[in-house]
Amino acid sequence: MKRNDPPSLSRREQQIMDIVYASGDVSAAAVLEGLPDPPSYSAVRALLAILVDKGHLKHRLEKGRYIYSPTRRRGPAGRSALRRVLDTFFEGSLEKGVASLLQGSETRLSEEELKRLSELIEQARMEGR
Repeated sequence: MKRNDPPSLSRREQQIMDIVYASGDVSAAAVLEGLPDPPSYSAVRALLAILVDKGHLKHRLEKGRYIYSPTRRRGPAGRSALRRVLDTFFEGSLEKGVASLLQGSETRLSEEELKRLSELIEQARMEGR
């Protein structure tokens, strides 16, 4: 974890963050509605407060209720999450992760997507990454 990364998340905290990133600004009620096997409303509020304390969320008061939003933009948060997946399941190898995605029968890339991926690979090659 980088020095400026917020502390890591429990499984339930990660589920909440997934809802926040997918929905944008959310209330505790909206989070509760989106959780699988949801805990009580007060437990959700407590988890949201923990996520604020950890630096993952910020909140504002709107019409008498708190509205939560992420402190990190989607792109950096996604890259950080992807890095954790690669480290956990693919020995930290981007190649193994991408190969796994491309070998799946449900993966169907359009010609445009294939072209863009080729361009990104070529760009990385040119930059020496």
